[in-house]
Amino acid sequence: MSVCENPSQLSHSPGLPKSPEGDPVFPEPWAAEAFAMTVHLHQQGLFSWSEWAETLSRELHQPGRAEDGSDYFECWVAALSNLLISRSLVDASVILDLQKSWQRAAEATPHGKPIELANDPLR
Repeated sequence: MSVCENPSQLSHSPGLPKSPEGDPVFPEPWAAEAFAMTVHLHQQGLFSWSEWAETLSRELHQPGRAEDGSDYFECWVAALSNLLISRSLVDASVILDLQKSWQRAAEATPHGKPIELANDPLR
């Protein structure tokens, strides 16, 4: 993993899994993509660092969250979705429709093949 010369404050998010070198560790490619998307939106000025930290913290402390932190990136995506919805940047129904489409695509994708939205039989 390359080191960014100007790392975002997002890389210091509380609870973010890190390697011994201090770099973010992602359990799946989608988690890295969610992280990158959040960094990009923050850098574009769509939300401040403090707004992000507060939104993520609220999500991480919701009842029923995994005590071992294994759902950290699910919390990350939920926090990002909530922040975008609260700012009227995206409608909740659009997010839900995309989630359903990705699920159908995953179910229709042969084992070992990349999951792509094009695999959604309803698209």
